[in-house]
Amino acid sequence: MTDNPVAPRTSPTTLTPPTPLTLLGTGAMGTALARAWLAAGHPVTVWNRTRARAEPLAAEGATVAASAAEAVAASRLVVVCLLDDASVGAALDGADLTGRDLVNLTTGTPAQGRARAAWAEARGARFLDAGIMAVPPMIGDAESGAYVFYSGSPGLFEEHGDTLAVPAGTRYVGADPGFAALHDVALLSAMNGMFAGVLHAFALIRREDIDPRDFAPLLVSWLGAMAPAAHQAADQLRSGDYGKDVVSSLAMQVSGNATLLATAEEQGVSAELLTPYTALLERWLAEGHGDEDTTGAVELLDGRSGGTPGVWQAFAQ
Repeated sequence: MTDNPVAPRTSPTTLTPPTPLTLLGTGAMGTALARAWLAAGHPVTVWNRTRARAEPLAAEGATVAASAAEAVAASRLVVVCLLDDASVGAALDGADLTGRDLVNLTTGTPAQGRARAAWAEARGARFLDAGIMAVPPMIGDAESGAYVFYSGSPGLFEEHGDTLAVPAGTRYVGADPGFAALHDVALLSAMNGMFAGVLHAFALIRREDIDPRDFAPLLVSWLGAMAPAAHQAADQLRSGDYGKDVVSSLAMQVSGNATLLATAEEQGVSAELLTPYTALLERWLAEGHGDEDTTGAVELLDGRSGGTPGVWQAFAQ
């Protein structure tokens, strides 16, 4: 389909009539999705376990189905945006999925995405799993930067990509149905680490005569300047050479961490958000990697020390 495994599609590219679709789930995200499709002229059938939450969309042109099975029967393209994987199974239990194209926008794990794909395919449906990188107010706003990861049936994505791109940009990340959730959770995990650092930084200055509103721009600028280091880490991981283009060695980082921990103690701030990372680097240093970058500590996380996993080596060919 594309040489780029994370190929974005940001807007419809053809002039075909809007595709009818069914949407199961009209919570905050589901409602935002439905409104975006309705505004673009798509016939939309909606269902929600609590019917009253779906009724407001009727005034905007949606058809409200009495049951999930009825909603599924109304359209070939069925989009699901519910609370969790268990609610997806419960909603679709008893619905005839034969010939349906099922797109699951419900947040889940990679294993759940793969299992749900097998479950859907056994019932005669093509399947895409997804990970939404947006909050509801970003949906339908072409300038918001919102996008959705998709993985699973390449044929389904190729056929319905333009429709899926209406509420938010799309990025197809592979035929493995678990890859959308994996990309989603990996990015969210990195975000959580960043937020932990931001929280610790504010804690350090909290008792001082420093306005957090003045400090915040410094944080944003600094984190933005450091973020491109991910490109170097990726290059080192793909090559398996953690000593490549080292700017600040592991030994230097571990030495500097002592100052971070001492400052936290002086300021009366718990170091609990820092110590898991500093302890990991100390362990990697103890294994003799002081002259390398910190990137190699990833091997302590996935339990496969002794070299880059074979799949990354394949990318380096």
